[in-house]
Amino acid sequence: MTAGNFAELATSRGTADRQFLECDDGRAFSFAQFWALAGRLAFALTQAGARPGDRIAVQVEKSPEAIAIFWACARSGFIFLPLNTAYTASEVTYFVEDAEPAVLVVAPHRHAELCTVADKVKAAVLTLDDQGGGTLVAAATGAITDHPSAWDDLAAILYTSGTTGRSKGAMLSHGNLASNALALVEAWAFTADDVLIHALPVYHTHGLFTAFNTITLSGGRMLFRRKFDADDVMRLMPQATSLMGVPTFYTRLLQHGGLTRDATA
Repeated sequence: MTAGNFAELATSRGTADRQFLECDDGRAFSFAQFWALAGRLAFALTQAGARPGDRIAVQVEKSPEAIAIFWACARSGFIFLPLNTAYTASEVTYFVEDAEPAVLVVAPHRHAELCTVADKVKAAVLTLDDQGGGTLVAAATGAITDHPSAWDDLAAILYTSGTTGRSKGAMLSHGNLASNALALVEAWAFTADDVLIHALPVYHTHGLFTAFNTITLSGGRMLFRRKFDADDVMRLMPQATSLMGVPTFYTRLLQHGGLTRDATA
């Protein structure tokens, strides 16, 4: 890889003018537009006090802006730390005290209770709702100079499920994310002609890195849904070449009366 980090690799694919994200709220982003959005969010995080090497904890509902925070972190040298939206304030406290983020991005309706959590590590708190509103986007008014992260630098921390003890932070470097996505592009033979129905959460590695990064590096396009709905997915299938999901997705599709060979052709 000639690029020096994941952000540089993502922009080296020659896909700037291609359609990248088509959302269920009617919005659409080319690769260049989404990249610019990430730059503005990076500016807001920097204004909140984040510096290269800092963790950015994120517990918000799925939206284009929510996943653009990952790119904002990759561009700025921040470490992206997504948290399950179902976590209670008590559970978030464990992750915040363990990771000590510089900034915590939360849903507006949880701002008050999570400010108390953030105060434990003196983290700044910004808000983001599922429509792209909140103080994070309101502060996203400038541009940044990309930070020259190296392949071995941390890009993200994903906490384990904690089935045999307390959750542990799995540290993922820029090189880890790039090698994983490039291997999947090759193994699955993804190309710029592929269209993915993205209905997974973006706080787990499946929706966040497996799906999103693979499409990013293949130059393909995503039909970005905030949640899984069997009727919606069936309607989209003729427009798509791939769907990534969990077993419950497929069970519900198998039970759908519209699932025929013609519907998936």
